[in-house]
Amino acid sequence: MASATPKYAAKSTLRSIKNFTNGYSDMQAKVREATSNDPWGPSGSQMNELAAASHNQHEFLEIMEILDKRMNDKGKNWRHVFK
Repeated sequence: MASATPKYAAKSTLRSIKNFTNGYSDMQAKVREATSNDPWGPSGSQMNELAAASHNQHEFLEIMEILDKRMNDKGKNWRHVFK
């Protein structure tokens, strides 16, 4: 399991770079993190933060934009849809 840790750290770093280069907002980046292909699900605190943010109309639209993209993923990205 120790050899898997650097793998997911590298994926997390790559995800951060993609968030920046694609111009995702902080909230969109948080949704991407919560619905990543990592083998574990989002934490309770991540889910609570996203749920609280969904009460703001602007942040709700940002959350739904990423969720719409995730729900339409196929193939190897099955965890995006599952989560």
